[in-house]
Amino acid sequence: METIYTEKHKLRDAKTELCGGELVEPFERPSRAEYVLDRVRETDLGPVSDPDDFGMDPILAIHDTEFVAFLKTAPARWKEAGFNGEAIPTTWVGRRMSHIRPNHVEGQLGYYALAGETSLTEGTWEAAYASAQVALTGAARIRAGAGAVFSLCRPPGHHATADMYGGYCFFNNAAISAQHFLDQGAKRVAILDVDFHHGNGTQDIFYARSDVLFISLHGDPLETFPYHLGHAEETGSGAGTGFNLNFPMPPDTPFDVWQAALHKGLARIAEYKPDVLIISLGVDTFETDPISFFKLKSDDFLTMGADIASAGLPTHFIMEGGYDVDEIGVNAVNVLQGFERANAP
Repeated sequence: METIYTEKHKLRDAKTELCGGELVEPFERPSRAEYVLDRVRETDLGPVSDPDDFGMDPILAIHDTEFVAFLKTAPARWKEAGFNGEAIPTTWVGRRMSHIRPNHVEGQLGYYALAGETSLTEGTWEAAYASAQVALTGAARIRAGAGAVFSLCRPPGHHATADMYGGYCFFNNAAISAQHFLDQGAKRVAILDVDFHHGNGTQDIFYARSDVLFISLHGDPLETFPYHLGHAEETGSGAGTGFNLNFPMPPDTPFDVWQAALHKGLARIAEYKPDVLIISLGVDTFETDPISFFKLKSDDFLTMGADIASAGLPTHFIMEGGYDVDEIGVNAVNVLQGFERANAP
C-alpha cells in the first residue's frame, strides 16, 4: 500500500495547548506523524510518496473563502496586535449573541474557533494546506485504480467544519477528499470515522446531503470532546436524512462492543453501495491513549483493518487522531496491514 506523506507537516509546531486550565505541550505534535512514518518503513508497507499540488480549488469546494483567508493571516495579525503568546481564542459566539464577524483578530479567533485548545501559529496554514494535498493525492491514486492508499495527513481534519477550526483540525481532509471524488465523477462516497472523537466537522459539512454517507464510532459526546455533536438521534436533515449514522459509546468500551458497532456501520455502507470508502483513521481508541477512554488493544487494530476490507471497496485511509506516541505507529499500520492481509490472494 502506498503512503502519501510530506515533511511540510512539521511547519505546524505549536508549543502550547490549553488543557485542564494549563498551557501544556500539545498532544498533537510533529512526532506523531514521524512515529507512523517510521513504522510504515519498518514494516515495508509500501512506497512513500510526496503529494502533488492540486491548488486551492478543492479546498474551497468545502471551506469558506473568508475562513481560509483568516487561517492564512491570523498568526501574523495576532503578533501585529501586540500579543506575545500563541493565538488562542478568549471569546466565543455564544447562545443569544450576535453572529456578526468582528474586525479584530482576537474576536475573529472566537468567531471561527469551535474549541479553545488549539493555538494558531506561524506555519499552521502551510501545514494544513499541505495536509489537504496529501489527502487529494491519495484520492487521485484511488481514481487511477489503486485499491487502497494511506494519506498520512497531519494536521488532522475531521473536526474542521466549512468555516470553523478546532480539535487540532483546520482543513477537513476527509471532506475535501470526498468532494474531490464526487467532482471527478463518483456518484456516492461513504466516510467511516473510526477516531475516538466524533467527526463533528465532517458531519456538519454533509448533514443535509445524500451523496455522502457519514458514519462515526466514538466516545459518547455527553462525556467527551467535542461534546456538542455525535448523538445517535442525529441522522441527517432534508435530503440528508438517513445518511448520517452515529455510534456513541461509553467509557471503557472494549473491542467486542466497538466491533459490533463497526459491523453495523459496514452493513449500512453495503446498503448504500458507494463508489469509494474513506476511512478517517484515528487510533486514539487505544487503551492507553492519554485523551480518550476506550480499551482497544494493538491486535484489535489488525482485526479492524480486516473488517474494513470486507466492504470490498476502493479505500482511502486518512490519518486523524492517536496520541499515545509509543503505539500510534504500530496501531495505525496494524489497521493497514490487517486490511492488506484480508485482501491477499
